[in-house]
Amino acid sequence: MTEEAVTRDELRQVAVVTGAGSGIGRAVAIGLARAGFVVALAGRREAALAETASRIGADAGMPIPTDITDEAAVARLFDRAAQRFGRVDVLFNNAGVSSFTTPFDEITLADWQSVIDVNLTGMFLAAREAFRHMRLQRPVGGIIINNGSISAHVPRPQAAPYTVSKHAITGLTKQIALDGRSHRVRCGQIDIGNAASAMTAGMATGMLQADGSTRPEPTMAVESVVRAVVLMATMPEDAAVFDLTVAAADMPFVGRG
Repeated sequence: MTEEAVTRDELRQVAVVTGAGSGIGRAVAIGLARAGFVVALAGRREAALAETASRIGADAGMPIPTDITDEAAVARLFDRAAQRFGRVDVLFNNAGVSSFTTPFDEITLADWQSVIDVNLTGMFLAAREAFRHMRLQRPVGGIIINNGSISAHVPRPQAAPYTVSKHAITGLTKQIALDGRSHRVRCGQIDIGNAASAMTAGMATGMLQADGSTRPEPTMAVESVVRAVVLMATMPEDAAVFDLTVAAADMPFVGRG
């Protein structure tokens, strides 16, 4: 079979998932493996990644401890994934942190920078390396899925670092989608609202609302996020999901702010 005759469907699909040690990242990694992908698992905590890998199986999951804010470490992540599995077809660009509720004029530069470093710069570094591999591999191309947030549309009160970082991801996503056209690199953004995870555990007791009150908010099962990401990751080459919002049906999203 000639190189030109080989299609991506005839190769083993390879995904890289950042933030794969817990929460949405772990759930999506397991979901992608069930959908037939082999998965490179990135995150800071080696033991947590090993736990995710144990749920996937050694033949389909490869833990690669990675600090997403470290440029050299991110490059090694993708090089190791490509060396082990042969290529990179999908990046679920998921690693992120939340910010503490803080009045705008009390936000310190250190707190601002810590959120931007992970949520924006880290996602840029991962997307850049994925793009590079997808552009140069044969067959060319792949899919980058950036994890945005409902906060990419409307802010929560007193959450400026997080809100700004997620709005910026929307610009990053659109730029990658544009620059990737000639290389068959597609890029989309999933904006998630109130998926049940450790990050959203406080929603059951109460979240600050735009009117100044604190009220509990409903959550949805993380499996709904998994189904959405797998859909985005398995679209045929002539189609792309550029943006997708999935949220708890009764959460205060429409009309927030």
